[in-house]
Amino acid sequence: MKYLIVNGDDFGASRGITRGILEAHCRGILTSASLMVDMPFSAEAARLSRDWPQLSVGLHIHLPDRGRELRPRPEDSDACDAELRRQFGRFEELLGRLPTHLDSHHDVHRDPRLLSSFLRVARQYRLPLRGYSPVHCFSQFYGQWDGVSHPEQVSVSSLVRMLRTQIPEGCTELTCHPGWADPDFRTSYVREREAELQTLCDPRIRAVLSEQQIQLIGFRDLGRLQTGCQA
Repeated sequence: MKYLIVNGDDFGASRGITRGILEAHCRGILTSASLMVDMPFSAEAARLSRDWPQLSVGLHIHLPDRGRELRPRPEDSDACDAELRRQFGRFEELLGRLPTHLDSHHDVHRDPRLLSSFLRVARQYRLPLRGYSPVHCFSQFYGQWDGVSHPEQVSVSSLVRMLRTQIPEGCTELTCHPGWADPDFRTSYVREREAELQTLCDPRIRAVLSEQQIQLIGFRDLGRLQTGCQA
């Protein structure tokens, strides 16, 4: 059996991104989101998520640039542990519960100097950490690289091809970044976010999921599907 988690990163980064993620959930195929807890709109995103109980919400750790005080040096594991636990505590304050999963902005947790800290937190709370759990991570649904926009990569035809050819048996997380443009979050990834949103909400995508017998789930469903996700 094929199970697919569609996870929107950067939840709470701005009102436009929050709105896009929730729209992709209520109108499209998005099943999960990863919350940034230190942004001006984090509390608003947490509050709005309560209206959508089927949306799994995890923690999207953001370690600011090393030039700012908040970013621990990768070689300083104690500082990294402390920062992860601070953001974890902030998530619990905002949501009143544990996150359903754990990942990081720009996938900084994959840095070998930081990974052990992330794994300790993930294991302590028994959370799936992106790329280090039975859930296969599929990150090719992204519309920009080397500073060049590639909207064709996040088009309906592109996602249809991915669903038909690149989703294996077991559980897969398709990472995505839907959203609407607004001035609250400076990023070069703007029109691509809107293209992602339109694709995720296109009815042709649900038809392909049915055709391929791919079942949508959220991270909150992993417990009951543990055996199937080991495939």
